[in-house]
Amino acid sequence: MFIQTELTPNPATLKFIPGKPVLDDGTADFRSKGDASHSPLASRLFDIDGVDGVFLGSDFISVTKGAAEWQHIRPAILGAIMEHYLSGAATVDGANSDDAAGTNFDPKDAETVATIQELLETRIRPQVAQDGGDITFNGFRDGVVFLHMRGACAGCPSSTATLRHGIENLLKHFCPDVQEVQAV
Repeated sequence: MFIQTELTPNPATLKFIPGKPVLDDGTADFRSKGDASHSPLASRLFDIDGVDGVFLGSDFISVTKGAAEWQHIRPAILGAIMEHYLSGAATVDGANSDDAAGTNFDPKDAETVATIQELLETRIRPQVAQDGGDITFNGFRDGVVFLHMRGACAGCPSSTATLRHGIENLLKHFCPDVQEVQAV
C-alpha cells in the first residue's frame, strides 16, 4: 500500500491519501480522542503522541499535530493508516458523516440560503478539500453567512484570507443579500 502525503496551507496539518476510499459519504472531524470513539481509524491515529486532530474526507485523511515535529510522528501516522486498512476494520462505526448543514436562518431567507449552500457544495468545498479541509454552512442572519471551518482549515493561518478574499467575494457576487462571511 502506498500512502501519499501532501502539505496543506496549515503548517500544523498534513494530508494523507491512502489510494483507497476513506468515507463513502460526507466528512468527519475529530478534535480529541473522546470524539473519535466511533472511528477505529481516528482512534488509532489519536493513540500517536502529538496528534491533536483527525479529519476524514472521501479519499483523504488530514492529521493535525500539536507541538510534535512532523519528522517524528509522520512515520507512526503512516503505519497507523496502513495497519487500519490491513485490519479490514470500518473507518467509522455507524453514520459516516458529521457535516450536516446548519439551520440557523430566517425562513424568508430560504432562497438566498439555497444559493449559498449550492455554491458551497459545487465551488467551495471541492477546492477546500484539495487542501485537506472542509467548510460547512452554519447559518445566515442579517446579511452574515456563518461557516464552520474543519480539518486543515481549522486554525489555518490563511483561513481568514480565504474567507474574506475568496469565499466572501464569491458569495457576494452571486448573492446580493450577503454582506459578510464569518467563521464559527
